[in-house]
Amino acid sequence: MSVIWLSAIILTISLGGFILGRRRALSSAGGSSKKLHSLPVYYGSNAFMKSVVPAFGILIIWMLIQPFYINGQVAPMIPPGEVETDVNTGLLMSEVRRTAEGIDEAVRSGMLDEDFAVDANADFTDMTERLKDAGQIVTTQFSAPVLRAAQAYRQMSGVSRTMMTIVVIAVALAGAAWGIKQSDRDFRARNVVEQGVLAILIAAASVAILTTIGIILSLIFNTIEFFRLYPAADFFTLLEWAPSFSGRGGSSSLGILPLLWGTIYISVIALLVAVPIGLYSAVYLSEYASARVRGIAKPLLEILAGIPTIVYGLFALLTIGPLLMSVFGDDGTGWMGGGRSVMTAGIAMGIMLIPFVSSLSDDIINAVPQSLRDGSYGLGATRSETIRQVVLPAALPGIVGAILLAASRAIGETMIVVLGAGAAARLSLNPFEAMTTVTAKIVSQLTGDSDFASPEALVAFALGITLFVLTLGLNVFALFIVRKYREQYE
Repeated sequence: MSVIWLSAIILTISLGGFILGRRRALSSAGGSSKKLHSLPVYYGSNAFMKSVVPAFGILIIWMLIQPFYINGQVAPMIPPGEVETDVNTGLLMSEVRRTAEGIDEAVRSGMLDEDFAVDANADFTDMTERLKDAGQIVTTQFSAPVLRAAQAYRQMSGVSRTMMTIVVIAVALAGAAWGIKQSDRDFRARNVVEQGVLAILIAAASVAILTTIGIILSLIFNTIEFFRLYPAADFFTLLEWAPSFSGRGGSSSLGILPLLWGTIYISVIALLVAVPIGLYSAVYLSEYASARVRGIAKPLLEILAGIPTIVYGLFALLTIGPLLMSVFGDDGTGWMGGGRSVMTAGIAMGIMLIPFVSSLSDDIINAVPQSLRDGSYGLGATRSETIRQVVLPAALPGIVGAILLAASRAIGETMIVVLGAGAAARLSLNPFEAMTTVTAKIVSQLTGDSDFASPEALVAFALGITLFVLTLGLNVFALFIVRKYREQYE
């Protein structure tokens, strides 16, 4: 049973508990809600929470633990000597899981029948061809031991899902029955529900922290594996990015410096476009524009934020690039050899970032107390002087936050870079040359038929954690600026 259907069953049981719990509470009070300790809705909510919270909690925990348990059972099935590469268990099991998912997809598409998919004696070559015909990627890591392990993984996953369904439904029914049984007129349902809601809010607030920790740990573990196969000194000091997929990284040059340079260069150009335009438009909309003009201009400006980045990439490729070529190409100054360049991607990305800077800055400027403006006017300052010396300094922390958000978005952008800047990793000061960024290379290294355990694929995690540290540094720097210039206004 799929998770969606199981969730629907849990909700149905919980809603039944809500209705029956509320009805039983009213029945215990002779049909009068005035004789109840709490409102009738609290008795129904108590039964609903006692059913839905434990059931979904077990469902989530089961889904998180299941892969680790099955990995521990399946991994010993693969003889170490029959695997082509010296990979660790985690990376090898990722290939097993992907193969199992490929078999599932092939069964659903009709390219494999279930009996053949679970046959431990199935011909390996025949299975490989059928998986390829079903559109599944068969990597160099794919082998007969991996196939047998994937078949066992599918079987164990099916059994686990069946057990999970039985346990979760049983817990939902037991919780609903418990809540219904508690629905008596003297039961303090409101207190119990409020405590339960508080616990749910705390758990929801913890999700972001736990997710961040999970992301960091996943990056760290795979980065450690990468540095076990490739020297860290070369990664941080080489001035060349030239991955080779012919071997186990011996002939690859995986220096991050050209990628970092491209990332920073394109981001700086994007900010040089977005920050002045966005900030000036925010000042105009908040301080000079009439209500009618603001009501028209602000929504039109924010439409830019809803345009997909692929559209900006096409705009850079088809419009900005040819326009720059007409001025700086062979017919102009000769500085530009093609339509894809740092300047092309930077301008398109800057246009994309304008609404982020403008909208946030506008809200921050409008939040500055009017009394500050009135006091400045009372001292004889002009409107422009009031904006420069009173409004903008008061709004500076928020404006720095808006610029930081724009910078983080620029650093993490991919599609505009792929279409507008090209894929060349180089160190150059010429903004009219093609370059690439860290995010673009992360995509390229994890795309296609590649050995996931090779340095050329694992380098994506090292690139990812480098971006994380870079963004963290930006946040720390912005926090320092905000604290230094923050002022308190009564």
